[in-house]
Amino acid sequence: MSEPHESEYHREPPAPAHDDLAPHLGRVHLSARHRGVDATTLGRLLLQLPQLLTSLAVVFLVSYAADALFGPPWWIPLGCWVLSGASAFHRPSERLLARRLYRLRYPTPEEDHKLRSAWRQVTARAGVDADTYQLWVEDSPGINAIAAAGHIVGVTSHSVRTLTPGRLAGVLAHELGHHVGGHAWASLLTHWYALPARIAWWLLRRLASRVDRVSVGVTAVVTGVLGAALFALATATYGLILLPLATPYLVAAVSRRAELRADAHAAGLGFAQQLMAVLHEDLDRAATARVSASAMGARFEEEGVMARLLASHPDAHTRLHHLRAHLDNGR
Repeated sequence: MSEPHESEYHREPPAPAHDDLAPHLGRVHLSARHRGVDATTLGRLLLQLPQLLTSLAVVFLVSYAADALFGPPWWIPLGCWVLSGASAFHRPSERLLARRLYRLRYPTPEEDHKLRSAWRQVTARAGVDADTYQLWVEDSPGINAIAAAGHIVGVTSHSVRTLTPGRLAGVLAHELGHHVGGHAWASLLTHWYALPARIAWWLLRRLASRVDRVSVGVTAVVTGVLGAALFALATATYGLILLPLATPYLVAAVSRRAELRADAHAAGLGFAQQLMAVLHEDLDRAATARVSASAMGARFEEEGVMARLLASHPDAHTRLHHLRAHLDNGR
């Protein structure tokens, strides 16, 4: 979660501390199709399309060079790279990702009991088979959770240990919202398929940093030619060539909207109050930390505009505002 700030939300009473998870009564009706692609997932894929096409070009050039030098057909490594994204939905590959990339572990018996109890209440309300996803635990002192790949739902050990069943269910319902909207797999796949472009850009920067004996005249000519070419391309494409400069900010905005959609999914399942209680706890902890630091003479700097524009998560107050709107609309 983003760092919260103090506000009038502190005056709202928290959710009940005990017995705050009402059991789901009656039959559980499983939906034949519960996952889809929402607007934020489409937005992320469209914004990353130039980088993905660049990666495709890089892999094609490397594959073609390997074909010319060593003999294997260029389409074999290219095809393997294109198909490699399917491993995000392959259970053994997901387990490897969970352990190596996300540093998750299997829950202990006590953690598993508490997690599965809350998870089954969430999935019963959502009409989802609880066994579709695998629950993991991250050894971390904070309250957080993650939805990744095709079937990974991870929760920090501190969350499992300290949250009430209802609040834990609210956090899990939020992560289920990421899977339902397609946010989890889209985030992983865009990151994976953009890696060749990022590596190529890093290599170009390293090569450029080593060219330190170019005369001022040559530098001026090259700068002028590149500037003229960029101006011509910007004019011909009506400025679309400059879109990658704004992509990080647009991707961050889409990511923040995805978080609000996941909150809306949790609220739709009846966990708005529990999720708000978790956010209030986050606000209280941050306020206590600021008071303690101020007493020791430390200073807190306000987050700058650029940092807020690049934040992948909305601040706690924005989330609370939208959750409160869901509660008001449901009355």
